[in-house]
Amino acid sequence: MAQERTYIMVKPDGVERGLVGEVIKRFENRGYKLVALQQLRPSRELLEQHYGDLKTKGFFPALIAYMLSGPVVGMVWEGKGVVVTGRKMLGETNPLASAPGTIRGDYCIDVGKNICHGSDSVESAKKEIALWFPAGVNEYTRSIEKLIYE
Repeated sequence: MAQERTYIMVKPDGVERGLVGEVIKRFENRGYKLVALQQLRPSRELLEQHYGDLKTKGFFPALIAYMLSGPVVGMVWEGKGVVVTGRKMLGETNPLASAPGTIRGDYCIDVGKNICHGSDSVESAKKEIALWFPAGVNEYTRSIEKLIYE
């Protein structure tokens, strides 16, 4: 079975609002495996690397200021189709376009305070995981895997 990994981050507004557990719960309930977790206050340099593709956008300075405003919780989730499904679980970047039942659809309104980040491809997930978890992630097997995957 082809497993992949994704980077999911609860942003400062999600941490402040106590939504970290809800995000974890949804991914665990889906059957995905948590292989790394950390809470930290990211540096400006780390955020500028992470959001480097947005550097020329007018909202970039506000995005960096928002992300520096409090701690974030970074996670690496593993499982079949976790990148695409994880993004569907988070909802659209603009919460008003997110369906009820998604994290953003249930918990936020404005795009500038949209609770979470999820890798948009397997390739970007690899880069983000290496950036946020330079020491690597946990490797382990769950006995429950046989109840989740064929």
